[in-house]
Amino acid sequence: MDTDRFEELVAKAIETLPEEFREQLENVDIVVANEPTRAQRRANRLGPHDTLLGLYEGVPQTERTQSYDLVMPDKITIFQLPIEESCRSDSQIIALVKRVVRHEIGLVPSCWGTRSHW
Repeated sequence: MDTDRFEELVAKAIETLPEEFREQLENVDIVVANEPTRAQRRANRLGPHDTLLGLYEGVPQTERTQSYDLVMPDKITIFQLPIEESCRSDSQIIALVKRVVRHEIGLVPSCWGTRSHW
């Protein structure tokens, strides 16, 4: 699948979220990458055969202080190649993208109070 089409799937998965979740994503960048970088793999202690479909990178709620508004936005990366390699059809890719997007957004601290309405 080409990158533009995959990015469209990610955007659609975000658009189908309840509004209360989308409102919490103002300070979150959501991007697509082919696969995790070496630094991301190291930071998450992934072995050579481990798979990472998505990644939330941000400041944990317990570490946020009054100066939190002075930091870069949190970031969610959805990894295209591992998702495609985990699926056999476009319909499986669509379903997995939706699941990974929801999982990663569920890790965003500002969404914690709204997860029960998933």
